[in-house]
Amino acid sequence: MRLLIVEDERRLAVSLAKGLRAEGFAVDVVHDGREGLHRAREGVYDLVVLDIMLPGLNGYRVCAELRAAGSEVPILMLTAKDGEYDEAEGLDTGADDYLTKPFSYVVLVARVRALLRRRGSGASPVVRVGTLTVDRGTRRVERDSREVALTAKEFSVLEQLATRAGEVVSKPEILEHVWDFAYDGDPNIVEVYVSALRRKLGAGLIETVRGAGYRLRA
Repeated sequence: MRLLIVEDERRLAVSLAKGLRAEGFAVDVVHDGREGLHRAREGVYDLVVLDIMLPGLNGYRVCAELRAAGSEVPILMLTAKDGEYDEAEGLDTGADDYLTKPFSYVVLVARVRALLRRRGSGASPVVRVGTLTVDRGTRRVERDSREVALTAKEFSVLEQLATRAGEVVSKPEILEHVWDFAYDGDPNIVEVYVSALRRKLGAGLIETVRGAGYRLRA
């Protein structure tokens, strides 16, 4: 899952991004309303965490313009305001949820996961491929009825492959959805995680398609 944080309090934005990445999300961060609107329009995001008090364009405007453009991306608004009219205005412009600062990080993560589940409610959170079971809701993985412990990044890579079982998924596609926009390291990092998954789940489960990417055997 790829998230966009639009927050001008840099320390808060960095802290949120660090925590959400540890949860297995790919996270991009911008500190300006106009840049946030541009990124949200151009990027492929599963959710936007949007502050209201922003330079350039405030969060209400960003949210309203995204909705006017037809974007259905879930939006969680963050603000230091706590009046009921402020909350109503945020929801009226198209936000899906609202969190007032200061807030609990645990609550924020729970709200993010709830919005993502709601968005994907039409599809089962459990993916089954042969004897492999990937539960995206609880982030549990089983192979041959045995639970397999994965790191957050390992789970995210497996999730991309499992939801497209039988298809070839390229390295750039995995990087785009599992790592963040700012990642400029070695793209061969994907191979490291695929190797770890093979050790834990079995060498024959993930096939390398030379020059194209990886395929989870259906």
